Amino acid sequence: MTRKLMTKLKQNKISIFAPATVANVSCGFDVLGFALSEPGDIVSLQLRSEPGVRITAIHGGGGKLPTDPYKNTAGIPAIRFMEKYAPQQGVDIELYKQLPLSSGMGSSAAAAAAVLYGLNHLFDQVAPESDLLQFALEAESVACGFAHGDNVIPALLGGFILIRSYEPLDIVRLPVPEDLYCALIHPQIEVRTEMARSILPKDVPLRSAVEQWGNVAGLIAGLYRSDYALIGRALQDVIVEPYRAKLIPEFEQVKQAALSHGALGCGIAGSGPSVFALCQGQSVAEKVGAAMQEVYEKAKIEYDLYISGVNRQGPHILTD
Repeated sequence: MTRKLMTKLKQNKISIFAPATVANVSCGFDVLGFALSEPGDIVSLQLRSEPGVRITAIHGGGGKLPTDPYKNTAGIPAIRFMEKYAPQQGVDIELYKQLPLSSGMGSSAAAAAAVLYGLNHLFDQVAPESDLLQFALEAESVACGFAHGDNVIPALLGGFILIRSYEPLDIVRLPVPEDLYCALIHPQIEVRTEMARSILPKDVPLRSAVEQWGNVAGLIAGLYRSDYALIGRALQDVIVEPYRAKLIPEFEQVKQAALSHGALGCGIAGSGPSVFALCQGQSVAEKVGAAMQEVYEKAKIEYDLYISGVNRQGPHILTD
């Protein structure tokens, strides 16, 4: 099998960009997520004739990421892919971390998605989507102890994704209204996913659950109908946000600034501390972003701001 794959290879070295993502999207805890156009991570892959996966360098990340491939979200999916599809070959991985760690922007997911997309490209699309998704979820379990897919699946596939079920995995690609934009602001602090999950309640009142179900259904209906007003009404999180908001400096002020300047809705990106606002139109998103950043400037909190449409493509090759 390995010899057959090797004859198909058009190249043995590429670089791949994979995007940041917004998970949960307010009401859709662990089941909704979408990809951004920027920022993202870059991974370079170099195939070798000797078996094994090596992480040869990590640029960025402040020295916090392990080079042991079994402990790195870029390494795990490469190991699984090569074990199944090219066991007699190996790959060297060079990681360029442009996404901040523990930011709520899907940093670990972007690296995994870039590796899987790149390897499948090198081996002429040998792996079916189902395998790529399984390898990606395994990488996320290394990152935070739970194989949630609301970051890594949109990072790998692009677009707006609903995870209807994890066992068995059942995903739905949702339509994206043409004029839907996102303003995303990242206060430069870290909120680790494990900690952000640990503060959540174990039981949810039925009344809150019913309200949240209605919001999830409303958001999906709004996407299908390009009904921006409905999207805005549905972007409410009555279960998770009240707990996680306490971890994010100036969250309520940032949210109110976004809403008062025309955002459809505003909430916590993933486990935070990044805050996202969905908007109708790029110009509105830019105004909303400016209002959000003004809050952090007054509070003297360093931040990064991004204005992006929904990335429908997912990863892409930078060099061929």
